[in-house]
Amino acid sequence: MKLSKFKYNLPEELIALYPAENRDESRLMVLHRDTKEIEHKIFKDIIDYFDEKDVMVFNNTKVFPARLYGNKEKTGAKIEVFLLRELNREQRLWDVLVDPARKIRIGNKLYFGDDDLLVAEVIDNTTSRGRTLRFLFDGPYEEFKKTLYSLGETPLPSWIKREVEPEDKERYQTIFAKHEGAVAAPTAGMHFSRELLKRLEIKGVNFAEITLHVGLGNFRSVDVEDLTKHKMDSEQIQITEEAARIINEGKKMKKRVCAVGTTVMRTLESSVSTYGHVKPFEGWTNKFIFPPYEFNVANAMISNFHLPLSTLLMMTAAFGGYDFVMDAYKTAVKEKYRFGTYGDAMLII
Repeated sequence: MKLSKFKYNLPEELIALYPAENRDESRLMVLHRDTKEIEHKIFKDIIDYFDEKDVMVFNNTKVFPARLYGNKEKTGAKIEVFLLRELNREQRLWDVLVDPARKIRIGNKLYFGDDDLLVAEVIDNTTSRGRTLRFLFDGPYEEFKKTLYSLGETPLPSWIKREVEPEDKERYQTIFAKHEGAVAAPTAGMHFSRELLKRLEIKGVNFAEITLHVGLGNFRSVDVEDLTKHKMDSEQIQITEEAARIINEGKKMKKRVCAVGTTVMRTLESSVSTYGHVKPFEGWTNKFIFPPYEFNVANAMISNFHLPLSTLLMMTAAFGGYDFVMDAYKTAVKEKYRFGTYGDAMLII
């Protein structure tokens, strides 16, 4: 499979800058893999495609305010710092990306907030943009974390070209977000409202939750034409025994097992036995799924409309069938569906 096969024409005005007013009222395109039929619905209609004992698998990761703005010592130059992950709690060490990177060297100090509320020192150079920072903070850990997060803002992706607004704090998060650690939201899950979950529950649909802390690797561009040469960044995942049990029972009963989003699909495919059962797991995955690929666990998938050339589009095409999905994307452009993080949804069954 070649990278260029995932190029399509996306007019910029179709990239959603704001979410739908109500979570469950974005548009929904339904793709039937067996008949190649495409239906146009509203997201809350998804309930019509699920029955008792079917399973929906959600990613319960929680996005933290990962984008900070600071100033460099002496010059006062404005620096954007994107927190990636905490490396050492005691030493207050964090992996970060800095922009502009060329101005930041080991030994530099960065100041954040009014009255330089927080100071960080650059102690390592990990990649061209990556750095390791040590935050210089004397108080207890909880106080440090609170201070750090009070200075950060919701890390909307770069293609949402507008200022972050107060509503983004709540909307750029799923309603089942529990475990902090993501720098990007698992967007397919953002379409679920409490009312819709309740209605699905009453219908007898079972829910399982896994965790994948979404990293920036999700948005890293693919630089190689031959997809077998692309390496995904590792992301932390967890599948509990309880989640594995619910999913495996659904499979055993030949029910619909639906991965809500590409992050869930990647997690499930990262810990599967030779018999196609999900195994409890805690660790890391750098699994990259692109066509052709034999899926082992889920037989349904919910996803947003992804940008051209993205690894997320590649996975969706692997699941729905390359030709069918790319045709559906052409239809979505024609029908003016909204694309990206805050855009509309697709159900593939």
